[in-house]
Amino acid sequence: MSIKRILVASLGAFFIGFGAAQAGSTLQVALTTSLNSLDPNVTTLGEEYVFNGLVFSGLTRIDADSNVVPDLATEWSPSEDLKSWTFKLRPDVRFHHGKPLQAEDVVFSFERIMDPATGSAGRSQIEVLKQVEALDPATVRFTLSQPYADFPGLLTGRQMRIVAKDRASTLKTEPSGTGPYRFLRYTPGDQLVMERNPDYYDRDRIKIDNVVLRVMPEAASRVAALRSGSIDLIWNLPLETIPDLKGDPGVTIDSVASASWDGIVLNNAKPPFNDARVRRAVRLALDKKELVQFALFGEGKPTHTPIPPSSPAFNHDIGFETDLPRARQLLAEAGYPNGFSVDIFVPAGRPSRERLGVAAQQLLRPLGIKLNVQRVPYNRYAAGVSGIAPMYVDGFFANPVIDAATTPWFHSTGSWNSRMWHFSSPRADQALDAGRAATDAAQQNRHYQEFQQAVVEDVPGIIAYVTNVASAYRSNLKNYRTNPYLWIDLFDVEIADDGK
Repeated sequence: MSIKRILVASLGAFFIGFGAAQAGSTLQVALTTSLNSLDPNVTTLGEEYVFNGLVFSGLTRIDADSNVVPDLATEWSPSEDLKSWTFKLRPDVRFHHGKPLQAEDVVFSFERIMDPATGSAGRSQIEVLKQVEALDPATVRFTLSQPYADFPGLLTGRQMRIVAKDRASTLKTEPSGTGPYRFLRYTPGDQLVMERNPDYYDRDRIKIDNVVLRVMPEAASRVAALRSGSIDLIWNLPLETIPDLKGDPGVTIDSVASASWDGIVLNNAKPPFNDARVRRAVRLALDKKELVQFALFGEGKPTHTPIPPSSPAFNHDIGFETDLPRARQLLAEAGYPNGFSVDIFVPAGRPSRERLGVAAQQLLRPLGIKLNVQRVPYNRYAAGVSGIAPMYVDGFFANPVIDAATTPWFHSTGSWNSRMWHFSSPRADQALDAGRAATDAAQQNRHYQEFQQAVVEDVPGIIAYVTNVASAYRSNLKNYRTNPYLWIDLFDVEIADDGK
């Protein structure tokens, strides 16, 4: 073969899959769907949160052991009354376009999240925040409306990423953060390409040079690509694929417990679920242990609320027993002695939630309740289903702070409650308010246990279970750990030369 042909063949192999030359190791990650936004403060999809965590940073972050650890802030301290928190910024941090990180960027970012015009889902997570101010270029103070002991944990939220004050207008097309990877390009429906940030403050722990997020909607295609070696990692692995992949010697499965949950939303403002007796009957008929097996293939745990069984605040005194005779009695008292017929909407393309809807259909049949399962694309849920349909299946990612995981969804004034079940329970409100205000951990746990008791008795809807989250990756990917909050953590992760 001539030297010219050798060079042409070598260059051709080098350019495959990128369209531009990139040296060093490359991690190919399979995602389920395209990203709708590259602006970290307004993202709403799990796939977008992956991007957030790789390109942007927060003041604090959650590690793979669920600990709140420093990120752009190196230290923080509260006032004596826990109504003010002061954060010191990490020195010598720069945004990807070269601007030094300063306190004004932090102030700008949080004021932007708090502004209703921004439309950030993160706004509901920081309702206690009254004011944020820069005390000097490296110091930020947050003033709260009430004592809040878990405030550093709130700042790990998915939308709580710090953006540059001078680049807000270009975030959607040219995002510039301070994270371990820099954005290069994005082709919706195809792939998003990033390169290692050489100026990252913890650069020595970032070993992989390039990351490509590839959009692959079909689960079978993702699995086939992993087996062939054309991708290295499947993020948020569909749980139904675990048994088959476990037998592949070239693949590692990592499934971890999380507080992400799926549930059946019952619209408390619409018949028949405006009657608490009907909601209680539904709860008493649904065997949550069966739901875990059918919907998750055993990869999860029953729960009463988004508080998982692993939490010290979980109420272990409440059981999961069913009671069909009592359920029938409640339906008869509510005027439905023979049951009723209602549509239950499930999100197409979310297999576990689809299975949850089908399982509920079967388990409620003995009560005479006929559920008509309607599959709707998830991107149409917000416009046509959420807060509108009497009954539908939905779910949410874990939040490390119990208040943020519960109050927006279950308090009568909660922002998510007003979009979902329209639930009102003075007992639940009182317990949530007390839990938020408590500064003693044991006392706080007791309040949240009281909240769980109120929810089980007053029944806004059905929190079926907390689900495991899983990843599948090539066995030559070393030191990777699935994060229970579904970030992709690449600290100390390497691609070995063998196994692919």
